[in-house]
Amino acid sequence: MEENKEEKALVGRPKKFKSAEEMQKKIDEYFQSCMTIKTDKYGNFMVDAMGNFILEQIKPFTMSGLANALDLSRRGLLNYNRDDEYYDIIEKAKRKCEMYAEERLFDKDGVRGAMFSLSNNYEQWANKAELGGKIGVGTIEEYIKEVEGESEY
Repeated sequence: MEENKEEKALVGRPKKFKSAEEMQKKIDEYFQSCMTIKTDKYGNFMVDAMGNFILEQIKPFTMSGLANALDLSRRGLLNYNRDDEYYDIIEKAKRKCEMYAEERLFDKDGVRGAMFSLSNNYEQWANKAELGGKIGVGTIEEYIKEVEGESEY
């Protein structure tokens, strides 16, 4: 009986990452690849009062981008969440992507993409929005139209 358990454990595709530390390194590299050192109009690197380089985001943080950087499918990335060793690492990276999308809700150019990303990537983001003081009336698209002044209401 004990041998059957061991045999079952060996069935399936082996994990791409041998350790949580190896995955964390790749995650850090992904987020770093979305940034660059800010330059002034003369091309000089900008630094803060402490002498640290000022970073500027050049690419959005996305779940698909993170999965791609890890050479995983989006679903494969989320499947690592089932393993206690990787759970905290994946959750922290997901929160960083979620925070980026949520911040874009306050940016007129990014609001539609942010709404799509949040409603499709994060379970806690409802598909219903508050319209006219009534909770749960209408869709996200209707809410955006109302906010942008294109509503039929």
